[in-house]
Amino acid sequence: MRRLFLLGACLAATLLAAPLAAQERVLNVFNWNDYIDPYMVQRFTRETGIRVRYDVFDSLETLEGRLSAGRTGYDIVVPTSEPTFSRLARAGAFRPLDRALLPNLRNLDPALQAQVAASDPENRFGALYLWGTIGLGLNAERIRALAPDAPMDSLALLMDPQHARRIARCGITMMDSAIDVIPTVLHYLGKDPNSTDAGDLREVERALLAIRPFIRNFSTGGAIEALAGGQSCLAFGYSGDMIQAGLRAREANRGVAVQYVAPREGAQLWFDLLAIPADAPNPEAAHAFINFLLQPDVMAAITNHVRYPNGVPASRALVAPEVADDPAVFPPEALRARFFTIGPVPQAAERARSRVWARFKAGR
Repeated sequence: MRRLFLLGACLAATLLAAPLAAQERVLNVFNWNDYIDPYMVQRFTRETGIRVRYDVFDSLETLEGRLSAGRTGYDIVVPTSEPTFSRLARAGAFRPLDRALLPNLRNLDPALQAQVAASDPENRFGALYLWGTIGLGLNAERIRALAPDAPMDSLALLMDPQHARRIARCGITMMDSAIDVIPTVLHYLGKDPNSTDAGDLREVERALLAIRPFIRNFSTGGAIEALAGGQSCLAFGYSGDMIQAGLRAREANRGVAVQYVAPREGAQLWFDLLAIPADAPNPEAAHAFINFLLQPDVMAAITNHVRYPNGVPASRALVAPEVADDPAVFPPEALRARFFTIGPVPQAAERARSRVWARFKAGR
């Protein structure tokens, strides 16, 4: 959401209980936290005899750092199309997919694949897994009590200091990712989200520093628990994470209600891809896992669990009605028309953005 919750006791038990015969065949996965249905991992092991070792990350910076260092030992990684996937692909970090081993690639949505091709020409290195947007997770009741006139469907709820100042009393969580936040702020300011202009970046920095005093903490995966537990009433993060926070809040039954809002100004659209590192120790097992995941019933189970839409259209009929009919999970076309995607920016611009982010977090 793309998110640190380690898949739960179920997945751990699954991995420990893998049959002895499977010990010779191992798949090493590095995925976003809380980003798969653990029962599907259990099913994969049961059907193939391949044991799964599963590690998680909660930021693109963490993933890119590990892959750039090389010799990770991972067979499957799940980077976001921009900027991480495209940059790593250009650097030779991935093994080309062997389509002969992936008959279920035909299940992917051609229209979505065409969008992903902007980051992965000819869809050579990645298979579309899940997608979503970046927006606001909020506790509307608590926010209205503090700022009754604040716009609940706008990024101004966070980015306007007058609103953020009042909301700060009930807690604001910012996702800890310059890669995700800065393009959205550029778009909010009416700039190109891919801008490399120094003046545009200064405007972003001023806007972020203006709300810095009102941000309680920086967290990506941790925003789920902060919202669900009532420690925050507003978070900027991945759509599925915010939806999961709402589910956990309802399950806890402590009077906390959380909803996800894609800002009316337009939300950043992202795609997460299944990829095989160039030095993967078990590429055949990696292909088997990708092919397994791209089955409609498997992807439906994953969408039901994590509340992110997937790239397999035939899965939609198998998704639980309360998920399939939720516009926060499957946005209507009118809303999707306002979504935007980002492209790669030069390395010098990435360094400049990183410096802005460091100053923002430090508050100076």
